[in-house]
Amino acid sequence: MKRISAALFVCAGLALPPWALAQSPSTMPPFLITPDKVETSIGTLTFKDGAPSVETASKVYDTLDFTRALNAYNNSFRGASAYALGKGFQSIGAEDNSIVIFPTLMDSSSLFLTANADTVYYLGVINLSKGPMVVEQPPMGLGTINDMWFSWIIDIGFPGPDRGEGGKYLIVPPGYDGPLPEGGFYVARSKTNRVLYAARAFLVNNDPKPAVDNIKKHLKVYPYTPGGVGTSIATALEGTVALRKNPPVPETKFVEASGKAFNTIPPGDFGFFEMINANVQQEPATSYDVELAGQLAAIGIVKGKPFAPDARMKKILTDAAAVGNATGRVLNWRPAESLAWSYYPGSAWASMLWQGGANFETPPPLFTKEGLFKPLPPTGARTLDSRTAFYYGYTLDSPGMIMRIPDVGSQYLMGFLDKDKNAFDGAKTYKTTLPKGIPARAFWSFTVYDNQTRSMLQTPQRFPRAGSQSYPSPAAEAAADGSTTIYFGPTQPAGVSRGNWIQTDPKKGWFTILRLYSPLESFFDKSWRPSEVERVQ
Repeated sequence: MKRISAALFVCAGLALPPWALAQSPSTMPPFLITPDKVETSIGTLTFKDGAPSVETASKVYDTLDFTRALNAYNNSFRGASAYALGKGFQSIGAEDNSIVIFPTLMDSSSLFLTANADTVYYLGVINLSKGPMVVEQPPMGLGTINDMWFSWIIDIGFPGPDRGEGGKYLIVPPGYDGPLPEGGFYVARSKTNRVLYAARAFLVNNDPKPAVDNIKKHLKVYPYTPGGVGTSIATALEGTVALRKNPPVPETKFVEASGKAFNTIPPGDFGFFEMINANVQQEPATSYDVELAGQLAAIGIVKGKPFAPDARMKKILTDAAAVGNATGRVLNWRPAESLAWSYYPGSAWASMLWQGGANFETPPPLFTKEGLFKPLPPTGARTLDSRTAFYYGYTLDSPGMIMRIPDVGSQYLMGFLDKDKNAFDGAKTYKTTLPKGIPARAFWSFTVYDNQTRSMLQTPQRFPRAGSQSYPSPAAEAAADGSTTIYFGPTQPAGVSRGNWIQTDPKKGWFTILRLYSPLESFFDKSWRPSEVERVQ
């Protein structure tokens, strides 16, 4: 019996990994030995009995700095993009607390990451550095408020607590411990001193003017008055806040931007890191997570300290920006199949948002027939690739942008490749067909974007889009069988109506997004599927 037990013990030991086995005092496990010369992807590394040479130390430090810079680029692109929006607004005279509005819609003159030409945008940077700010949201709008790292704060309009009826939103700055109202406001707290307010409104009978008039009539931005409306006399009797009268609401400054050429996109070279540093210096050190703060600090970007990289570090940062820029492009144009971003099996139509939802961690909740949400178990892991891909090509964050609710919000399918998985050539003509019953109760559209800027493609059309609305371009026409075919090409194909053709530039590549406003069940159950974009010979 003792022999059998010993044999079993030996056999069990053989199943253990080498590092788990007992070693005699005179032997050194081979896996602990660092050879004097090691060939790696960063070159030959040399050691003397485990001690690195000066040359090896230099290679490793260069690699560490490059790796941290690349991670900082991919993980903080959202911060640079948020900051760039504010700088773009300032370039056309829209200072903090004023509103940029596109009364005749946005066109290809303005450089915005994948904006649309379907809705009336109204946006602004709200400055909280002097205390809480009130935003009176107009009715019939939809949008969100994000901090300066594109972290979601609160939705507004239809996806928000006002549910499209309009209302007063009170945005509270970081560290504020003063009095707040008991009612009358939707209160939300920010981690940054400035926030991005971004909303849009739908056209009324294919006309933007009613929406613009409604926005200008109702939208107000002004400081909150502690002890004013929202504070009861009973609360004031407690001695914690003095009763005050609300001062007259100041007039909101609107800056009309339709047709204006200005940029809101961060640079893809060394200037990217300068822009991130500007955002870091402007905002509290606690406004972004400690891991990202560590990555930034490792490359010399620290709150309250000058960013002054030497020639060596500037070269590394420039290289990291180039690779980071390539990363954003690879993840959008050619995502790995293992990421499973294709919306249909084998399709080039895709969306990275279904992988981790708006928080890039857990897919969006299921939606039951009883009208209840069924959240999925948290994964506990950030979907880094989907976050990198999203912020490289798109802006702002909201749970409302990726949800499974029929007839609410909008859904997006991104198309970067044709049926044969080739990138689109602006000198060639392509087409896609939408079967009968396009699942969009409100309306649908395609928009074409420039590969380089990820903004609307600039062509003589000015509005590079096609869809069911008849403004700003004619509505697309359906065929006799109810299907609708859209063409993309440098010249209008013979026999194709203007509303079914989006012009491309023979010298430029492009990609497109299909938007479905108020999507229907056939989109979510995938019983409706657009054709792949294919080249017209």
